[in-house]
Amino acid sequence: MKADIVVVGAGALGLSTALHCALAGRSVVVAERHGPGSQASGRAAGLFKSVQADELRTTIARRSIALALTFADWSGAQLEVARSGSFLVARTDAHKEFLRTEEHQSRGWGAQVRVAAPSELADRAAYFHGTGSDLAVWCPEDIYIAEPTDLVQAYVAACRLHGVVLLDHEPVTAVTLSGGQVAGAETTMRSITAPVVVDAAGAWTRQVAAMAAADAAVAPVRHQLLITSPTADVAADDAIVRVVDAAVYLRPARGGLMVGGFESSPLAVQAPGESTDEVPLDLDVLRKLAGQVEREVPSATAAVAEHRGGLFTMSPDGRFLAGPVPDVPGLWIASGCNGSGFSSSPALGEALAGWITAAAGRLDISALAPGRFGTVTSDALVKAGVWQYEHYYDPSPHDPPAAGVSGVV
Repeated sequence: MKADIVVVGAGALGLSTALHCALAGRSVVVAERHGPGSQASGRAAGLFKSVQADELRTTIARRSIALALTFADWSGAQLEVARSGSFLVARTDAHKEFLRTEEHQSRGWGAQVRVAAPSELADRAAYFHGTGSDLAVWCPEDIYIAEPTDLVQAYVAACRLHGVVLLDHEPVTAVTLSGGQVAGAETTMRSITAPVVVDAAGAWTRQVAAMAAADAAVAPVRHQLLITSPTADVAADDAIVRVVDAAVYLRPARGGLMVGGFESSPLAVQAPGESTDEVPLDLDVLRKLAGQVEREVPSATAAVAEHRGGLFTMSPDGRFLAGPVPDVPGLWIASGCNGSGFSSSPALGEALAGWITAAAGRLDISALAPGRFGTVTSDALVKAGVWQYEHYYDPSPHDPPAAGVSGVV
């Protein structure tokens, strides 16, 4: 088989990159060990968040929202999106100050955010019973996709429409090189000749990079969420709520409430098995997180209808890894999603495809290139990745661990 580009991994980011490369006129093959969206993407919360920590990520997030809302127009496949808006809520003085700063800087980067009155929070998110002393920031652009598989299936439909070849249940066993450059990939069933390979393998990014004697500075960290049984407290059109001091997010889901959050001391998995199904889940973690917001959200502690989890790929600085791998021409990485890969996939895939195909007018994401890190030991990656996960919402005054720690990987 011959192609212009081979994408390893059929999660949201890999499929988006493949689709945008195909839209640019390239022949693309996607190889996936299991089925499309079967790992982290299929277990995502589906939340799209316009407020981000820096201008580039804000631009990517807002562009992703726009692409999701117009998905059928540019891709040819249908996608249902809930235009709910969201609230960022802070209950402590420290987090209120942090949220005011975030609101101010986000407006400077173009996000449509503003401080909301307590009555507006009560009207738009009836399941949240605030005290009136909370600080709430309204983010009207924010959306969600009710079932994460809906986005995956839309990507798959669009990819097939535009000629992408999808190889399900066909693991990549080697990235082939010739003269130090990428020459293609081997799967369990065939050889593929291609000058470009995109490593979008999620929790297995480092293992795929190692096939080309390269490395990727990411560490897989477990993330979990639950969906409660249906409850009258939750309306289908209620807004998303993120309680930043509790590191908890909530949204309507299947007549109940989705509850997810970022725990302290999360489980890091240096060597994931063949499937996310092998990652142990811990419902007690979610019960403790739900308990932190039980006063304001009584339905957060309702009976559990579903408990699911996946692996986030965390980078040492909390930003994506997207771009060419130094010293291995033709090898590109699409990873380091840090909990935003699903929601950023439309624009990040577009930008990365634009970089690969040298498209005019593409969004410059060179600041996200994998080469910004030196050699990082596995232990250092885990330490930094766990820190980034723990501080996803927390305005910690402490600096993250050093990212460029040289040593034996």
